[in-house]
Amino acid sequence: MDYYNDSQLLNFWENKFHFLSLNDKNGIFTLILDRANKKNALHPQMINEIAFCFSYISRNEKIRVVIIRSTGDTFSAGADLKALKNNIEPHHSTIPEPSKKVIIGNLFNNLYKPKLAVVEGNVYAGACLIVAGCNYVISAPNLTFSLPEVKRGIFPLQVMESLSHIIGLKKTIDWCIRGYKIDTIKAFEWGIVDEISADNIEEKINKWINSFTENSQRAIEFGLKIYHKHFHDNSKHETMEKFFMEMVSQDHLSDNFQN
Repeated sequence: MDYYNDSQLLNFWENKFHFLSLNDKNGIFTLILDRANKKNALHPQMINEIAFCFSYISRNEKIRVVIIRSTGDTFSAGADLKALKNNIEPHHSTIPEPSKKVIIGNLFNNLYKPKLAVVEGNVYAGACLIVAGCNYVISAPNLTFSLPEVKRGIFPLQVMESLSHIIGLKKTIDWCIRGYKIDTIKAFEWGIVDEISADNIEEKINKWINSFTENSQRAIEFGLKIYHKHFHDNSKHETMEKFFMEMVSQDHLSDNFQN
């Protein structure tokens, strides 16, 4: 994880995060997407803030597990489409620019610590990258997971790469082409969601964490590292990002969208 160097991370908690809320307690780092007024759309600086957190977590041996949550009624709307058209919302974040472009799929693959997504709002488009990048997903019932990009003139290339490892190539490409919604039950049947919880989500979170807290942290991190190096090729996400930006530059993006 080389987006930021040690000196930049030294005074981590003195920085101002504009798009995230954070908590680090008892070896559990909770990262909350906190842009509810924009349905937690992934502003470019929000992505940098996530990368900054992951860089810090990867170097902190006291952190054993990462939990990803969100505020509002939408887990995330995916990419900030207005930002893709260079309409970037001002912010007050003090997080510096990373040493290289942050590619979300690789960012999650290269953090070798157990990651839990707690999904309590609908999941759209590129937000599936976050869900797919976690080792375990607990979801509230009666939510929807959708890939609406094709309705907006683009194709979810990075999402396609990540989801294909979970639900298989045929289901993935069909979903990407047709852009439909699936409900929480279908997401569970496909393996995107691991557990559905109508209530007592906090209890379910603690149960999952406690299921491996007595196991060797070093062994888990080494295993995750080898797993991702063997089964996930970073160059694939890099290629998908290149083609995605090519789509955007050719003005595939429809004007009929909202973030």
